[in-house]
Amino acid sequence: MPVYKAITIASIGNVSAIIVNYWFGYWLYEKTHNKLESSKVGTKSLEYGKKYGYPILFFSWLPVIGDPLTLVAGVLRLNFVLFLFIAGFLRVGRYVAIAYLAI
Repeated sequence: MPVYKAITIASIGNVSAIIVNYWFGYWLYEKTHNKLESSKVGTKSLEYGKKYGYPILFFSWLPVIGDPLTLVAGVLRLNFVLFLFIAGFLRVGRYVAIAYLAI
């Protein structure tokens, strides 16, 4: 299989996964927002998330911690287009870098 096809297929799958994670987090907030906003820890967590949400997305390309970060982006209700631009670009970039290093 040509490298560009492998990168394209892997990228489509990975970007689809972060979109699902984001919307699952968005739904999760709907189910838990009263509990989050009524507790001191929940309120502080939401506050930190709003402050550092976008910069933390720059770590979303990393294995293991990247997927939970994309879920949290949905819980925090970060702007979907900006989220998709940052996290999607980094996920595609990861596959391009891996392909480049493997060749």
